[in-house]
Amino acid sequence: MGMTRPRLVCQLAALLVFVLTGAVSAQAPARFGIGRPATPQEIARLDIDVMPDGTGLPPGRGTPAEGAAIYASKCAACHGKTGREGPNDVLVGREPREGFPFAQNPRLAHTIGNYWPYATTVFDYVRRAMPPMAPGSLTDDEVYALTAFLLNANELVANDAVVDRSTLPAVKMPAREHFVPDTRDQTARKPRP
Repeated sequence: MGMTRPRLVCQLAALLVFVLTGAVSAQAPARFGIGRPATPQEIARLDIDVMPDGTGLPPGRGTPAEGAAIYASKCAACHGKTGREGPNDVLVGREPREGFPFAQNPRLAHTIGNYWPYATTVFDYVRRAMPPMAPGSLTDDEVYALTAFLLNANELVANDAVVDRSTLPAVKMPAREHFVPDTRDQTARKPRP
C-alpha cells in the first residue's frame, strides 16, 4: 500500500520542523540565519503609543477647520462626507446621550462621541492606522487636526478649539466613566495554562 501525497507532505513537514528545531543535533543553533535585530531608529519609529493621560503625545497642533479639509480628502471616502454615512465605521454621533445601553442594543453605532473613553485614543488610533492604504503617513499636525475635527463633529470641542498635547487629554469624553482601568499588579497575575 503506497503512501498518499498529503501524508507524505505531513511527514516531510514534521521532519523539517524536527531538523530546524535542532532535535537532530545535540546543540540547537543560536539563530536560523534569517532576519536581523531591529535598530534603535526602527524601534523608535514604532514606539509611538499614547496613553489616556496624554503621555506619548508628540509636539504639534490642529484645529477643526484644518481637520475638515484633511478629512474631506483622506477620510470621507471610507467614513462618509460627515462621518455618519460610512461605508466603513460611523465616527460621528452622540446618541444615545444618556446611559450606556450598548450591551442591551448591540446595533447601536459605537462612535467617537458616544463610546470612546479617551480623546487621546482617537489621536493614537488615527496616527497608527489611518488612512488604511497608507497607515502612519499623516504628520502629527494632520493627526491633531483630524482629531480636532472629529471631536468637534461629535460636539466635544468648540469650533475654535486648538488641540495639542496639553489640551487633548483634558477633553472629557462622555463614555469615560463606563471604562475602568485594570489596576491590578501585573506581576501578581498568574500566566494562563
